[in-house]
Amino acid sequence: MKKHIVTSLLYTAITAVLLGIVYPLAITGVSRLCFPDKASGQLIHNQAGEIIGSKLIGQAFTGPRYFHSRPSAAGAGYDAASSSGSNLGPTSKALSDRVAQSITAEQHGATAPAAVPVDLVTASGSGLDPDISPEAAGYQVERIAATRGISPDAVRQLVAQQLTPRQFGVLGEPRLNVLALNLGLDGLTGAK
Repeated sequence: MKKHIVTSLLYTAITAVLLGIVYPLAITGVSRLCFPDKASGQLIHNQAGEIIGSKLIGQAFTGPRYFHSRPSAAGAGYDAASSSGSNLGPTSKALSDRVAQSITAEQHGATAPAAVPVDLVTASGSGLDPDISPEAAGYQVERIAATRGISPDAVRQLVAQQLTPRQFGVLGEPRLNVLALNLGLDGLTGAK
């Protein structure tokens, strides 16, 4: 009996070390060698080399000069440690009030009345989605162009350049990374 206990404890310790330390370190090392950008979180740096965000985690952009992101239900907003949806159902008064407030905010800055795209007023399942649909970007073009004093066609051209199509032509939906769009806007007109 004592021999079985010692053997089981020894196997537990060996397995814990191999699967809890050695294997994760090996996989991390291989991923850093083969995919250094992805293994580091696809961080985005400014011209000074400072980290300003990630391609994988959204940020709140609220000013009229920038493309707005999807609302976030993660913690205090885009908090990766608190990633989750709101878990509010379609009959929830809190959800309908928040969506109505988001619609009002988006329509306030719009230059022409139109239906607000759903991804500008609803949070994603993780609350961290960094992307918006082409429709959501198109909805914001006129406001941004008017605020920045540039032609709407220049903003539309930026949107077309930044568009990520469906993967392999069939997986997912066309999308635009909001941080990349806003960096492109600043490149067009300068951040003021």
